[in-house]
Amino acid sequence: MTNYRRAFIPGGTFFFTVVTYHRRPILTSEPGRVSLREAIRSVQKRRPFTIDAIVLLPDHLHCIWSLPRGDADFSTRWRQIKTLFTRSYLSSDECEAESSTSRAIKQEHAVWQRRFFEHTIQSEEELKRCVDYIHINPVKHGLVEKVSDWPWSSFHRYVQMQEYPLDWGGSPEWFGDEWDQYE
Repeated sequence: MTNYRRAFIPGGTFFFTVVTYHRRPILTSEPGRVSLREAIRSVQKRRPFTIDAIVLLPDHLHCIWSLPRGDADFSTRWRQIKTLFTRSYLSSDECEAESSTSRAIKQEHAVWQRRFFEHTIQSEEELKRCVDYIHINPVKHGLVEKVSDWPWSSFHRYVQMQEYPLDWGGSPEWFGDEWDQYE
């Protein structure tokens, strides 16, 4: 069995990629968005964290979280979010993907990939690069031509805070190989 190692930095800031099972395009549907929003809010009430940036794409999401001082437990938060999302999503008459034998044995729903990608952000420069990557992602995937055209992104909040101009759209270097690991 593979031994996954996670960074445990209390009060840290982390970049995440979370993917649906078999990359099913469910997250930008109305039931997907509502279920995710409710799950995140519920978990934030019990285990606070700040979402510094987020983009919701049909089959995955990227986000940056900052955890409270002394707290490094993002894994429990993600487990709870995925569980609450799954219950809500499936209760809205949506269906899950066809399950594998191993998922059936473990009684797991076929809604999310089992794990998630996590990267510890270690500097302001790295934080800025990751926020830019999150916001340019819909353009990278060919979902829109301009970042401002994608509605499910913290980009619009950043424009209101005057961190970006409305016409910001990135540049070709954002699509280099260095970012492939985050998908």
